[in-house]
Amino acid sequence: MRKKSPGATAPERARTRLRRRKLLTRAEAVEAFRRLATDRPDPRTELIFSNPFTLLVAVVLSAQATDVSVNRATAHLFRAADTPQKMVELGENGVADHIRTIGLWRMKARNVVALSRILIEEHGGIVPRDRALLESLPGVGRKTASVVLSEAFGETTIAVDTHVFRVANRMGLAKETSPDKVEARLMTITPEPYRRGAHHWLILHGRYTCLARRPRCQDCVVSDLCLYPEKTQPE
Repeated sequence: MRKKSPGATAPERARTRLRRRKLLTRAEAVEAFRRLATDRPDPRTELIFSNPFTLLVAVVLSAQATDVSVNRATAHLFRAADTPQKMVELGENGVADHIRTIGLWRMKARNVVALSRILIEEHGGIVPRDRALLESLPGVGRKTASVVLSEAFGETTIAVDTHVFRVANRMGLAKETSPDKVEARLMTITPEPYRRGAHHWLILHGRYTCLARRPRCQDCVVSDLCLYPEKTQPE
């Protein structure tokens, strides 16, 4: 008797469903962002910072951590060190003492001190306005670089974190399986007037409305446009 081949795994089934879904039209994308912008007219990061360097550090610390927990830690850290020189002088142990409540704090303390040293030695203590240079710093990936370029330097970037990835694919703004591909799609489908705020609208929507386990579809301003097939109903 022929043995049955094993069924598809959950990730494979998810990718299959994703491929079968259609995308929002450009007109629908315009309307979706118009509503998100109306709902939150002043989108901005919830991380607290005072200069490009503290922004960079805060975003590095925010990996796999909530903005609330990062702000709680950096309130004390940035009082002690708000420049690369002060951070290097504080040292790994000093930084670690301030961020022990954040996940992966040992590695993050090393990265923060290491990137601070590089900023001093190679960039005159200034955070570079260059994606490649930013991404060469310890603990800095594409998402972190995009946030810094947008928030600190006003560049038009769309940083794709877990919230943005989830919301974009659920809504039908994208149907991609990697953050880089979602970013490329969003840069194409997002209307020019909304690109600067797109990251914030999508991340805040994902954080407070389009929740991972049980989205609050009844409170969603784009529910009728969204292509998510498993919309929740009010209890």
